[in-house]
Amino acid sequence: MKLIHSEQHAEQTSPALESAIVALPNDADPLALPLEGVTRIDLHFPKFTDGRAYSQAFLLRRRREFKGEIRATGDVLVDQLAQMQRSGFDVAVLRADQPLERAQRVLASYPGFGVGRYQGDAVQVAPHFAPDPAESAS
Repeated sequence: MKLIHSEQHAEQTSPALESAIVALPNDADPLALPLEGVTRIDLHFPKFTDGRAYSQAFLLRRRREFKGEIRATGDVLVDQLAQMQRSGFDVAVLRADQPLERAQRVLASYPGFGVGRYQGDAVQVAPHFAPDPAESAS
């Protein structure tokens, strides 16, 4: 997962790219979103206790099979990063008071958690130790 500060997020959104970026409101249905031409979807956390963006990210990855970037914005805390990664986020825009170094340490603390080793998640559906379906077919 890529981590950036809010200042970098504002700098990375150039007018030329705005047509390929969608800022999905927290109460919008991600299943109804037209995805043609969309390369990035920004999902907003108005408060760290509001988890609707987790569900939106999961639905975009699993049901809509969205392959572009899903970015967490808003009240994004270091403590949320592992769950964001498992839900399908690629990028987290950290709240201004959240130190980047601490966020990197937190993600490094759970190397197996974020890549689906013990459980499936939005990106890696099967656990790491699950049998390969192709091998069992032979």
